[in-house]
Amino acid sequence: MSNDIPPRSAYDKTSGLLYFARMLDKMRLQARGALRSDFHTNLGKGADQWCVSFLRVDYAALKSRVLEGGTDEEILEWCQAQGRRLNDVDVMVWNQFVSKLGWNDFASGRVAALKAESGLAQRDDIQTMLQYFEVDEGRRP
Repeated sequence: MSNDIPPRSAYDKTSGLLYFARMLDKMRLQARGALRSDFHTNLGKGADQWCVSFLRVDYAALKSRVLEGGTDEEILEWCQAQGRRLNDVDVMVWNQFVSKLGWNDFASGRVAALKAESGLAQRDDIQTMLQYFEVDEGRRP
């Protein structure tokens, strides 16, 4: 199988939570040997690590659960049973954090570096990691 498939959009929500579906998709694609190769070195790091830390679950345990099968919603429910239950404010806080990641914060340099590596340095409309993902992965021009 080809390993050139990017994961789904970080804007896809699971029970209202941004990014979670993307993280699970990366796990599933990697297990099938289909994940785009430039994603391999960062699996479980960066936003993946922040997400599992926010949920208070272990990345390896989550990956094992994902590979057992189930919907994204079932797996999020498993996370909440293993880690902590999220309320509406938790979801709002996470979504605000991840949707603005790279915009005037500690990740701004990373966004700038990725844009430069991808020939997108002149694109002032790309200010966050999620915006970069959308362009880099071909979902947005």
